[in-house]
Amino acid sequence: MTAQYTSDEMMTITASRALNNNSTCFVGIGLPSAAANLARLTHAPGITLIYESGTIETKPQILPLSIGDGELCESALTTVAVPEMFRYWLQGGHIDVGFLGTAQVDRYGNINTTVIAASHNPEGPDGAHCYANPRVRLPGGGGAPEISTNAKEVIITVRHSKRTFVKDVDFITTLGYGRDGQARRGKTTIGKGPTLVISDLCILKPEAETNELMVVSLHPGVTKDQVIEATGWDIRFADILATTDLPTQNEIDVLRELKRVTEEAHSQSENAQ
Repeated sequence: MTAQYTSDEMMTITASRALNNNSTCFVGIGLPSAAANLARLTHAPGITLIYESGTIETKPQILPLSIGDGELCESALTTVAVPEMFRYWLQGGHIDVGFLGTAQVDRYGNINTTVIAASHNPEGPDGAHCYANPRVRLPGGGGAPEISTNAKEVIITVRHSKRTFVKDVDFITTLGYGRDGQARRGKTTIGKGPTLVISDLCILKPEAETNELMVVSLHPGVTKDQVIEATGWDIRFADILATTDLPTQNEIDVLRELKRVTEEAHSQSENAQ
């Protein structure tokens, strides 16, 4: 019998499978953290998870609320100063995968976690104007711009809608491949940039020449029309389009238990205050 799962579970499990046992992964809070820790608890027990606060080889039993969550430090092999984390570990080329979430991602894998424009500019994105007069101000980049520049590759996970998958992000917080898809050509950077985008509908990869994101795999039960309807540009599909593997019952059980203990712990913390 096929295991029952939600679209969010499908996304998280698919994202977790992109990590392997030998990876050193710089983890973002939220969806990336859930996927990375699911990988650690299932097929990749030897993965090294690093968070921006300086925690190395952390093994949280509950998902952190922020990079400053005490659970990360308490369960880490060691904790280093933030400057050392960025200068030695990240800029030194020791991070295999940067795992990021976002508010907006565009066709060239650029990420926006800074501001949402008050109105769309038909002449093209105007980052400076948008920053000064936003409709919504978001948390900002944190370490994501440095992660995208220095990690050997970047994986992005985000829920799929026209609000999140836009033709051009309102503000480039974190560079993917630039406004024309060619921003990394000829540049000396450690990393290749975004290599994989995983949503609750599909898996996307940058096309080799243009670096425009294209769908390479649809999640079970998802149609091309659903992806087209949820994307803010004329999305293209690979000639040979795969179907994402179904979640296993074990993956679902482990993820749900992780979410359960997390909610329980955070609820107890709130009640204690």
